[in-house]
Amino acid sequence: MRLFILAFACGIALLQVQGELPGAGVMGGLCALALPGFFLCAWRQHWVFRIVALVCCALLGFVWAGWFAQQRLADQLPEAWEAREIEIVGVIASLPQRFERGERFEFDVESVLTKGAQVPGRIMLSWYRSLEGSGESSESADTDEVLEARAVRPGERWRFTVRLKRPHGNANPHAFDYEAWLLERNIRATGSIRLRAEVQRLDAFVPRPAYLVERLRDAIRSRFLTALPDAPYLGVLIALTVGDQRAIPNMQWQVFNRTGITHLVSISGLHVTMVAALFAALINGLWRRSERLMLRLPAQKAAVVAAWLAAFAYALLAGFEVPAQRTLYMLSVVALALWSGRNLGVSRTLLLALLVVLVLDPWAVLATGFWLSFGAVALLLFVGTSRVGEVRGWRATLAQWGATQWAVTVGSLPLLLLFFQQFSLVSPLSNALAIPYVSFIITPLALIFAVLPWPPLLQFDHWLLSLLMKLLEWLADWPLWQQAAPPLWVSLLAVAGVLWLLLPRGFPARWLGLCLLMPALSWPPPRPAPGEAWVDVLDVGQGLAVLVRTAGHALLYDSGPLYSADSNAGQRVVVPYLRATGVEQLDTLVVSHRDKDHAGGVSAVQAYLPVARLLSSMIELGGERCSAGQSWEWDGVRFSILHPVLADYQIDSKKSNNMSCVLRVGTAASSVLLTADIEADDERALLVRSPSLLRSELLQVPHHGGSRSSTTDFIAAVGAHEVVFSAGYRNSFNHPRPDVLERYAASRQWRTDRDGAIRIVLAGSTEVSAWRSERRRYWYGQ
Repeated sequence: MRLFILAFACGIALLQVQGELPGAGVMGGLCALALPGFFLCAWRQHWVFRIVALVCCALLGFVWAGWFAQQRLADQLPEAWEAREIEIVGVIASLPQRFERGERFEFDVESVLTKGAQVPGRIMLSWYRSLEGSGESSESADTDEVLEARAVRPGERWRFTVRLKRPHGNANPHAFDYEAWLLERNIRATGSIRLRAEVQRLDAFVPRPAYLVERLRDAIRSRFLTALPDAPYLGVLIALTVGDQRAIPNMQWQVFNRTGITHLVSISGLHVTMVAALFAALINGLWRRSERLMLRLPAQKAAVVAAWLAAFAYALLAGFEVPAQRTLYMLSVVALALWSGRNLGVSRTLLLALLVVLVLDPWAVLATGFWLSFGAVALLLFVGTSRVGEVRGWRATLAQWGATQWAVTVGSLPLLLLFFQQFSLVSPLSNALAIPYVSFIITPLALIFAVLPWPPLLQFDHWLLSLLMKLLEWLADWPLWQQAAPPLWVSLLAVAGVLWLLLPRGFPARWLGLCLLMPALSWPPPRPAPGEAWVDVLDVGQGLAVLVRTAGHALLYDSGPLYSADSNAGQRVVVPYLRATGVEQLDTLVVSHRDKDHAGGVSAVQAYLPVARLLSSMIELGGERCSAGQSWEWDGVRFSILHPVLADYQIDSKKSNNMSCVLRVGTAASSVLLTADIEADDERALLVRSPSLLRSELLQVPHHGGSRSSTTDFIAAVGAHEVVFSAGYRNSFNHPRPDVLERYAASRQWRTDRDGAIRIVLAGSTEVSAWRSERRRYWYGQ
């Protein structure tokens, strides 16, 4: 049975890496072939029949995931209805997530009032407090007009006028796939509420179980916010209670990441198990005090029921995320086994939980938490089985604790390096201290307050948490292991090495496991050859960030936009990409101008890695002023600044766009011109000053394709065969403009909003590729 479950899981994982979904006929044929094949061969003992049964089981997993995907993708927003006003009626379906300019929530659409419009059943809406960021043009708005969003609560029925777009996220290598996350949560469109249109709350509450749970979560969160409105670590207590992590500041997330205890901040399987164990012990002790109850039902079975009910309630309260699901399903299998008196074994229990998770949610294999969660439990079971029958006592307990910490530390290395390219060197110590402290003190007290809202209890809990945070903040200053992302085959080799290394004591040549692990810890990042350059135009939305690498140097041109007060492209896109590609230092950081869509991530980049040289037109940043005539050469690649001139800094009326640093990167065979947001006047100045230097095979189109740039004379002077537009999907500026696209009709056009990150290889022959094409997934554009 265990091999069949693993084969079924492999089939599901195979479906999730397909670029296109197989048709209904293909899926039906595979099912008709695999289903009888499995039942005919599964119970035959010959190895040939066993292999056929495993293949059939994998095909069934493939078909199961494909059927789910077809059903979900069929519920979509037609492209013709994107960015159009649609009036809808529905219910607030999730805990509203508040941010600096409003709040965001999932919305179940019950009816569409706009004639002819088609809207998916579940969407995500943002309700902004002001016109900025709402998708409405701020140019036509009164400058003193501020429209306040009314607070919404789960389960309320509302009528809204909305503007929607199909699921879309930034597409970059080694980055979070937002579109896959939306698909897993069955959110088939995102959008915003029109501030000028009439909104109306129709019902205070729609009585459905799911909405009741969300309303309860909202009430508990409000209870915490009322009791400790300004407490610095209140967001952690809320996250441990109801799973809402949005209130945790970025600085605290950095502390958790650097100390390796991020898993403790979410409601993990450890917390669910702890709650179940506490309730089991409580009911078991009370049940044994009643002879009548003992005669009706043994105390052990009563404790099993209580533990499962407690785990189920806590998992619902946590938002039913994958770690909580996995633990609940494992506890369910254990509870059924104990109730029936059967012992299924630890490996069978874990795999049955895996089967339930994937049957209910085939997209779980796309989540990093899925692999870390099941991997950690499987690793602990693998290590724990070798210690069965050891002598009890404090020495054995201490030895088991040490073995567990060693197993988790070493065993998590391959996945952490593959997914995050970093590993906290202090994580064994921080986890050893934080796990019992958070699981057995902080979390229980927070849950007690959720049931019995006595403010001094929460204040005491927050004080205890602050003691831990001070220790973690000190540990966060210790070194952090970071390196380039290893290839998949190297990570799989490291997994094999971990298993070999953690074999029981006395097994010969366990040191060979370390040899298999070492390539993942020392894998060198790929680099261009001397005389070549790699130029990566990252997909940062409505903004610009370009990484240029030569054989031994790296340059970052702009750092992407500022998304909000707590979020920017530097921390969300640029820094993860620098880490994954093995860039440990920027030899030059060029910040073209002060617009927040180009300079929004500078602080995050500077905080992450050393910058040897800073070039910018922003005097307040320090460093050097970029000016025409500056040039240098790295590894046979020439870098030249073409704009602005020093005299431009003396003109107060110069707009920020007109001060954009223009950079040309050239090899012996090709070149690329990076222009930021220069406008028509700047293009004409460049044509007068240095027309010969403008000639380039590739061009980053000025101002994201805005109509005030890209004059015909400039386009002709550059003569680019390939042009790149860096713009946000369905951005409010309508960049790139249709008339600008027409001007570049003779060139091959690349767009980050359509193609994702763009890789340009300047070598003997210039090569351009797009991430969405190289890593095609069936949900892209759906």
